[in-house]
Amino acid sequence: MTTQQEVAAFIAAEFPQTKCVVREISPGGATVFHEVGPSELRPGGTVSGPVLMGVADVALYVAILGRIGIVPLAVTTSLTINFLRKPAADRGIIGVCKLLKTGRSLVVGEVSLYSEGTTEPVAHVVGTYSIPPDARSQTGSEAWGALDAQPFTRG
Repeated sequence: MTTQQEVAAFIAAEFPQTKCVVREISPGGATVFHEVGPSELRPGGTVSGPVLMGVADVALYVAILGRIGIVPLAVTTSLTINFLRKPAADRGIIGVCKLLKTGRSLVVGEVSLYSEGTTEPVAHVVGTYSIPPDARSQTGSEAWGALDAQPFTRG
């Protein structure tokens, strides 16, 4: 498993535009935090949908990097969001990701988004990432050994 510090350093170097901060990485997930600014609000005093989707995407990416190692070319192939309630405009957004399936070429995870300090999610996201074919040789990660026993199957 890649450490929180390694993933945070990679994100800071390669994605300096993101405001997301890596708070935690666990064997099957990750937690990120995004401080909401005035330019990220939409009329009606709520956090814009694209901000929420971005936080979810970063949370999923961080969880994947924590699981399989630093794989820069892992990319989003699907992201579905359900908005559940209005996020607080004056609080940051917390994204809590749980990886559901880690296969050789695809990783599926879900992210619950919360306004900081609340227990009810403001959105639920399911996403899929594609892992490049040469990722196994690039990372040398021990995580891939466990994946060999879990091939991706349909249905």
